Amino acid sequence: MSNVTLKVNGKAHTLDIDPSTPLLYILRNDLELRGPRFGCGLGQCGACTVIINGVATRSCITPVSSVKNEITTLEGLAKGGKLHPVQQAFLDAGAFQCAFCTSGMVMSSVGLLQTNASPSAADIVQFLQGNICRCGTHPRIIEAVHHAAKMMQERG
Repeated sequence: MSNVTLKVNGKAHTLDIDPSTPLLYILRNDLELRGPRFGCGLGQCGACTVIINGVATRSCITPVSSVKNEITTLEGLAKGGKLHPVQQAFLDAGAFQCAFCTSGMVMSSVGLLQTNASPSAADIVQFLQGNICRCGTHPRIIEAVHHAAKMMQERG
């Protein structure tokens, strides 16, 4: 056990933890954040996705000791009482059904739009390839990402 300081959603947290613990466990169990979800535990389903230093990252396979930068979870996207454009676009497009995958899809989509402000449908499909949605809302998810990209471009 050792003291580890993590900056999550703009707030520093110092915890006495095993540095090899997966980041997901710290986020959910110690910080009580419910955005990142446990899915497969192997980094293959995308339910646990968070943004670390601007990059969509699977928190279930990321040891907390490897995290040196800002972590953003679904809870940290909204600012000033307004949803992030990707969150709003997912609502507008009805891009979820059971919603288990939604957090990971949203976080991965944020990661995509940080690197590609105007992705094609093929870009979106390729980037979200590692996120599993068993409800089959993929067409609405693609629509939501396109809508979010437009909203972000209009905001400047």
